[in-house]
Amino acid sequence: MAPLCAQAGDRPVSNITPKVADLTRDVTHDVISFLGFGANQANNPTDPQPVAEKASEHAAVDVPKAQITAREYPSLPVVVDAAAPPRLPAAVAAAPSVETPLRRLFCVEYARMRSGLAVFGDAKHWWERAKNLYARLPHPVEEAVMVFSGSKRLKRGHVAVVTDIVSPRQIIVDQANWQNKGEIDHATPVLDVSAGNDWSLVRVWDMRSNGFGSHVYAISGFIAKGITTASRD
Repeated sequence: MAPLCAQAGDRPVSNITPKVADLTRDVTHDVISFLGFGANQANNPTDPQPVAEKASEHAAVDVPKAQITAREYPSLPVVVDAAAPPRLPAAVAAAPSVETPLRRLFCVEYARMRSGLAVFGDAKHWWERAKNLYARLPHPVEEAVMVFSGSKRLKRGHVAVVTDIVSPRQIIVDQANWQNKGEIDHATPVLDVSAGNDWSLVRVWDMRSNGFGSHVYAISGFIAKGITTASRD
């Protein structure tokens, strides 16, 4: 039997193959981006500079440089003066440390694992996508996810998990890939430097300089699982 001849309008297989490859690549890119993975996540510069001698013009007060040591739990409760200027605590739950996981981690996948929140996509989209799913709070609570707004410096945003409330001006977080190495940063202090103590602007502890970084980051808010009151919505 003679082979069937191609019709006049048929396209050669060689012309179709590149288009199929392009479509497959586009779909794969969209899926990876939605889950918060991909090479671009690594190119999300954070805070390489230590705090200067004088506080940034965005900061509410000067922040002294100090060491952080392991917490010694007191037998009596500590009364915190909300009007006092922000400062480093005498002790925190644990000294800041860096863990190198078996594979590179991005902030979004680590935050999902730690918090149990079913929110996907780049970190800068988490705040909007959490609406009507979880409580969105203007202030930190333990186990909530702090959402860094997207900016020129943080193009894809950033998310971190709150592990401890030190004072009205300071919290401790665990986070991944803050140093763009796929690492996990444990017990990282974060300082509220907003004028009204509303947690809209923060500084983050810099592991390399052992002090708060000089850059000020905008915060969208805190996403909490299992909390139905005090929502920012």
